[in-house]
Parts: sequence; structure tokens; C-alpha cells
Amino acid sequence: NLSGITSMSGGAYFSLALRNDSTVWGWGANWDGYIGDGTSIDRIEPVKTLNLNGIVAVAAGEYHSMALKSDGTVWAWGWNGDGELGDSTTTVRTTPVKVKNLSGVIAIAAGSRFSLALKNDGTVWGWGQNSNGQLGDSTTIGKLYPVQVKNLTGISKISAEAISSTEEKPS
Repeated sequence: NLSGITSMSGGAYFSLALRNDSTVWGWGANWDGYIGDGTSIDRIEPVKTLNLNGIVAVAAGEYHSMALKSDGTVWAWGWNGDGELGDSTTTVRTTPVKVKNLSGVIAIAAGSRFSLALKNDGTVWGWGQNSNGQLGDSTTIGKLYPVQVKNLTGISKISAEAISSTEEKPS
């Protein structure tokens, strides 16, 4: 009975949908709150993500979720073991939290345990796992908050892929 869908995104074992009323809905595995309904109960039918309105984009990562609000702020929830929620912690969140120190965002992308944001000035920012330098900050040290990708300006689109390397939830 979910209608008015404007976009969708799929994570490792769950899906997110953005409705034309700017609400977010999720279903599937919910081990660490990927759906954002305040629980870790798997959902076989879509349920509304709590405490979100004015959403213009969604992104599902391997084990976390993101939403972009019309005011240019980013919200995230789910697994956070590598800081992919950008709230300066590694605490799992079953409801959305605001990504710290980030505004003016026009696009988001969620990868395998890391996140990206494109700001309206054409710069790209990343946070979370960085073991292979995926944050582009000249280090391989993970970040619990957004850092600017070096030497990138004038960017108009971003993407990240969320590939699950295991059949089990993260530990």
C-alpha cells in the first residue's frame, strides 16, 4: 500500500523509499536499526522512519541509512561501528541523528561503512571507514565526522557502492 514513491535505495539486506510527501519508509533486515523506526525488528512490509520530514533524497549503505533534508542537512541511522553516521560516535542508532558540522549539502551517497556528501560549493565530504583511503583525505584513518575530500572542486554528482562482503551482520 506504499504509493507516491519518488526514489528508492537498497542496502545490503534492506530497502528505503522516499515518498512524494517527503517521508522515508523502510523494510527488510533491521539488525541495527537500518529502517529507523526505533527498533531492531526486521520488517517484511514498509514502515515509516521516525522523526524525519522535508526529505529530498535517501541513500542506503551496506548497514546504514542516510537522508538529505531540504535545508541541506544530512541525517543518518543504523550501524555506526566505523563512524559512518557522522555524529562523532560509534554508537548504533535506531532513529535518525544529524550528521555533525555539515550543511549546504545537495547530494548524498552511502557506501560500505562510509558516507559521502556533495555540498552546494562543489566540494565532497566523507566520513566513516577509510582503510583503503576511500575518504580521500590523504590518510587511511577512519573519521567519525565529515572531512573534505582533497583536490576535488566543481563536482556535480557523487556515488558510492554498498557491497556486503559477508552474509552476517557486522560485529
